[in-house]
Amino acid sequence: MKKLTLLALILFPLFVKSQEISQQYKVYDVKQQKTVSLDEIVAAMANADVLFFGEEHNDSIGHYLEVSLFKKLAVAYNNKVGLTLEMFHTDVQPVINEYLAGIINEKNFIKEARAWNNYKDYEPMIAFAKSQGIAVIGANAAGRYSNSVTKNGLEILAKLPANSKQFLPPNTVDTLTGRYYEKFIALLGGHGMGAMKVYQTQNFWDATMAWSIAKFAKENKGKKIFQVNGRFHSDEKLGTYAQLKKYAPKLKALNIAAFAAEDFDNPDWEQHQHLGDYVILTNPKVKKSF
Repeated sequence: MKKLTLLALILFPLFVKSQEISQQYKVYDVKQQKTVSLDEIVAAMANADVLFFGEEHNDSIGHYLEVSLFKKLAVAYNNKVGLTLEMFHTDVQPVINEYLAGIINEKNFIKEARAWNNYKDYEPMIAFAKSQGIAVIGANAAGRYSNSVTKNGLEILAKLPANSKQFLPPNTVDTLTGRYYEKFIALLGGHGMGAMKVYQTQNFWDATMAWSIAKFAKENKGKKIFQVNGRFHSDEKLGTYAQLKKYAPKLKALNIAAFAAEDFDNPDWEQHQHLGDYVILTNPKVKKSF
C-alpha cells in the first residue's frame, strides 16, 4: 500500500491529468539548439556530477518534473545519487537522517526539520529517497543566521561559536560587482546599504548551498547530485552555481532553468537560452501549487 501511495504521488498530476502532463512543458537543449526529452538530460549526466534544477517555488509542473528527473537519475545511475535541497537547512541534517532511517515519523520530521509550508511539493522526492536509501541533504543556511547577516553584514558570522560554524561554509564570497549583483539590485529596485546587506545574505545562501554540495560530493565520490533551488540561485550559471566552482572547481555541473512562460505556445528560445544548459518552459495556465 505504501508503494502504491508513493506511486500515486509521483504519477498523479499536480492539478492536471497525468496523461496531459507531457503537453504542459517543453525542454530545450541550449547547446544542441533543439527540444529534447528528460531522458536526454539524464544521459548527459554521464559526463557531469551535479544537475541544478532552478525552479519557481509554486510551479506545479516544475515540481512534477523534479521528481520525474530525480527518479530517472536514480534508475540510470543505480541509486548512486544524492538530493540536495534549498528547502532544508544544514543544522537539521540529523532530523533528516532520522526520518530517512525510519526512526521518527513524518509529523515530527516536518515540524523539527522546519519544512517549508509547501512541503507537499517536495514530499514525493523525499519519500522516493527514503524508499531507496538515497541521501537527502539540507543545503541552505538556517534563518537565524541569514537574518543576522541581513541585519549586521557577513562579518557577524565570525563571531559565531565554533559549534555553530560547523553548519556554515568556512568563507562566503561576496561579489560586489558583476552580472549577479546587477540582477539582484534590479530585483530589489535600487541600491543602498540595506540592499547591500540583503545581497550579502543572498551570497550567504548561495555559498552555503554550494559548500553543502561540494562537501557531499567529496564524501560520496562518483555519486550524481540533484540540487533543487529557486531559479535565481542558478540562472545564467550565477549564484550557487558560480560559488560551487569556487568550492569544488573540478566538479562538472549542468543547470536547468524551469519556469512558467508567457510564450509557452510559441517559445522564443533565443530569448531564454542565456539562462543555462537546459530551459524548461511550463504552461502558465496550469494552476499553481500555492
